[in-house]
Amino acid sequence: MFSKKRASAAVAIATGAALALAGCAGGSGGAPDAEPTFNPDEEVSLDLAFWGNDVRAELYNEAIAAFNEEYPNITVNASFLGFPEFWEKRQTEAAGKNLPDVMQFDYSYLRQYSQNGLLLDLNPYLGNIIETDALPENILGIGVVNDATTGIPTSTNAWGLFTNPVLLEQAGVENFEGGTWDDYTEWMGEVTDASGGTVWGGSDFTGRIQNFELQLRAEGGNLFNEDGTPGFDEERLAEFWESGQDVRDGIGVPQQRVEEVFPLSPFDTAITASELTWDNFGSGYLGNLGEGYTELNLVAPPITEEGAKDLYLKPSMLHSISASTEHPEAAATLVNFLVNSPQSGEIFGTNRGLPASETALEAAELDPLSQQVADYEASIADRLGDAPPVPIVGYGSLEEKFRQLGTELNFGTVTVDEAVSQFFAEMDVALGQ
Repeated sequence: MFSKKRASAAVAIATGAALALAGCAGGSGGAPDAEPTFNPDEEVSLDLAFWGNDVRAELYNEAIAAFNEEYPNITVNASFLGFPEFWEKRQTEAAGKNLPDVMQFDYSYLRQYSQNGLLLDLNPYLGNIIETDALPENILGIGVVNDATTGIPTSTNAWGLFTNPVLLEQAGVENFEGGTWDDYTEWMGEVTDASGGTVWGGSDFTGRIQNFELQLRAEGGNLFNEDGTPGFDEERLAEFWESGQDVRDGIGVPQQRVEEVFPLSPFDTAITASELTWDNFGSGYLGNLGEGYTELNLVAPPITEEGAKDLYLKPSMLHSISASTEHPEAAATLVNFLVNSPQSGEIFGTNRGLPASETALEAAELDPLSQQVADYEASIADRLGDAPPVPIVGYGSLEEKFRQLGTELNFGTVTVDEAVSQFFAEMDVALGQ
């Protein structure tokens, strides 16, 4: 279900406001036996916590003021911190089961807080207090852990392929028109050859665990299953890393050049013409590329199997409710307003990411960059499947290990077999096996 703002396919990204941070929710607290309703005459006080800066804080203040016009008896006490400090405080509160009533929640913490029963199961509130008509099933499903809905996405992003039109024009190579991973590798080689050694077609895509996940999903599997077990074996991981050998042998940017421009990426610094990543990275790329760059191309990633539902929408962030809240109905009312209301869409725009709710999205004024992302996500609708199971506890460390091993493969300091052994050893520790 896409609005007109999601309706047309995009070709280029223009400068504009930055999209928001990536994130989500988690947990499975208690739920009422009867269908919940909210008494608007009840005097209620709620704590609301979010991460961000002064700009986002002012937007939340505006949203709370708009909320209070409809619900004057609900007092909302808002507080915010930077992202690391936000989670440090949540961990302290979680230990005392004293989390705020309503929280922005990050995707990577969802399963951890779920398994500890710290977040309210929102299933009883869906369709009554929390409106669901404006939230497609594949978006609602993002916040589900063990059959409990513990977070409602505020915003989404998807995996995509950015390319640099300036570098492609200089090299005399057309934009990548789609195809398989081998086609993409061949295209990268054309760019590298045409540039005469000054620009490379891209980076080794086998260094990103998301590209491996994409291929597994195309084959009908997952990176990690709902029970936390891996959806691949040593042989499949070895096959994936071996598929990047041609890129590592000269088609892709040498790892030494990558290290020289770090912490920026090769794409940020105009030494590669393409990059596979989340579609909300465009603003950051344009900001780092600087003068002379007003747009980027954004197209779908390579295809593993034609017709596969390998792509999915990932939450930039979600809103969740503490399992220990004394006012679950009022908290659900606030969550519904922050996610679904036209006022929320108008106030926040894309500060929290591209609005996941159609009603909020219709009210949001999208700058050209944000409109392109909306159009891109519409253009890949046929490839969008259900979101994968929520990341396992420890996923972040495994993602980083995968990246580190990709770096070592590019330097030639490990073989594929050695990298596979190291990753599975790390994974066994993370899974407690």
